[in-house]
Amino acid sequence: MKKILLTCISVLLGIAVVAQSTANLKMNLEKNKVYRIKSTSESTLSQTVNGMQQTTNIKTNFTIAIKMVDASADFLVAEVRFDTLVTNTNAMGKKVNINSASEGNIKSTEMADVMSCIMNRLSKSALFVKMNYSGKVIEIVNSKMLSEVILKDTAGITGETASITKMQIKNTVSDKALRSMVEIFTNNLPGKQVASGDKWDVTATMNSGGMSLDIITSYNLDGIKDNTAKMTAESAIKASENAEPLVYGPAIITYGDLKGSGKSNILMDTHTGLLTENTSKTHITGNLSVSVQGMNLTIPMEMDGETKFVALP
Repeated sequence: MKKILLTCISVLLGIAVVAQSTANLKMNLEKNKVYRIKSTSESTLSQTVNGMQQTTNIKTNFTIAIKMVDASADFLVAEVRFDTLVTNTNAMGKKVNINSASEGNIKSTEMADVMSCIMNRLSKSALFVKMNYSGKVIEIVNSKMLSEVILKDTAGITGETASITKMQIKNTVSDKALRSMVEIFTNNLPGKQVASGDKWDVTATMNSGGMSLDIITSYNLDGIKDNTAKMTAESAIKASENAEPLVYGPAIITYGDLKGSGKSNILMDTHTGLLTENTSKTHITGNLSVSVQGMNLTIPMEMDGETKFVALP
């Protein structure tokens, strides 16, 4: 009898050990419950123009709120909101502060006032996002209507930097850019049962400031403890094939030479499939080719960045 009991206990303990070493890592959100994750990032961008190095420091922070409102066997629909979008830029002593908490002024000739207005509109708008259970965005259902709300009155923007401001707005709130803003929080799952030591790859296209970058990330599940999956990841970054150039007034910028890499340390809630913590570092180098008024310039560029995510209660 004792041997049978000991055998049963051993089997149960063995099952418990197996259960702790595997997890079904996919989106598994409770309907109508709001999940919030905060993102903060710092990056340094160095460019060499006519032999002189120019350095720009950029700091951003914002919070995303995700609420699953519907689901089917193949996808879920979530209401996504961005809260308090803040970007502080210091380019060679010239500071630009954009904050969605301010209503800004769409009629201002200052870029910061106009962009604060745009970010304020975005923060007050809900995105209805269709995504698969790996966290990849399939469609932003209300993309067209959202664009009309955010971009109203922008045709009348004036000032010396009007053309640059309009392009910045377009690049910031385009369908591709909004997909990227959602996917940096969600598109990192295998969408299936995995065990400690398993690896999987996620290919994504990130639209940042109008630049289209392809990112292939290899994830490794290091272990599972107390419903938390610990992962490490390495990314290869390059400009997308046939990426459209950036057009700022008379200047046309191509960036096909850009390449980079990234490393991340991740903690994930195995119940929901959402990040609880993520610290990542990226390094990108290459040349920008600028064509303006008959002149062609090659601008070497280097960018280092660090981003942190943390789940909020």
